[in-house]
Amino acid sequence: MPALPLIEWYAKNARDLPWRDPSFGAWGVLVSEFMLQQTPVSRVIPRLEEWLKRWPTATALADSSPADAVRQWANLGYPRRALWLHQAAVEIRDQHGGAVPTEVTALLALSGVGDYTARAVAVFAYGQRHPVVDTNTRRVLARAIAGRSQPGNASRRDLDDMAAILPDDDESAAIVNAAAMELGAVVCTARNPRCEMCPLADICAWRAEGYPDTGDDRRKQARYEGSDRQARGAVLKELRDATTHVVALEDVIADWPDAAQRHRAIDSLIADGLAEVFDGMLQLPR
Repeated sequence: MPALPLIEWYAKNARDLPWRDPSFGAWGVLVSEFMLQQTPVSRVIPRLEEWLKRWPTATALADSSPADAVRQWANLGYPRRALWLHQAAVEIRDQHGGAVPTEVTALLALSGVGDYTARAVAVFAYGQRHPVVDTNTRRVLARAIAGRSQPGNASRRDLDDMAAILPDDDESAAIVNAAAMELGAVVCTARNPRCEMCPLADICAWRAEGYPDTGDDRRKQARYEGSDRQARGAVLKELRDATTHVVALEDVIADWPDAAQRHRAIDSLIADGLAEVFDGMLQLPR
């Protein structure tokens, strides 16, 4: 898959997103990558701006409490990410002098940082040459190279496939990484791809084969409505909204229709470190 069409398309069509500003900094990129995990861009941008205004550095966040991080996370979902980001900030402060590390191995050692996030920071913040693969990239690779309508579950092979199309120079490689993600996000979408606008249309294996439906064997996310996740979110919202962020245990989502699910939600939040109980009261972590 030639890189030049992607580079040229990206130069003309890339969205103006805050983390793409060269002056955004490694801390901003790291925070944005935490927030963007399983959360749409439109929901992330306002929260990201608020977060970086309050905590412009890792040290600033590390000096605040985990409860502050959970409250500021608000409705972004998967609130354990807020605790992981806070712990990562502590590690950056204590082990790296407050500067986000540059190397993938050091980034991977931070709490909550996996393969994708580590490489994304190394590439987009520090200009290194690594393959960066997210869901959108996997879809582009699956269609353009493998002729599949949807990608499979994430695997190490995805990194090899992406590495194979990266240009040799660091700057162009970073652009191709970003361009593949962008193409999957706005053109080569899951349900209604706009193939007439795709810079890879002439070389796309899926298009050449007549757009076959090859199925989708990826693991499906459980329904949110009525789930334990929804109950957990309701508990956290009640704690965030309370004036002192402390609520009597018996009053926490007391009218929840499923009592067993309510108990599971509270117990799991305590087990995950997202809530604490004392003297019959439930509070955000201190």
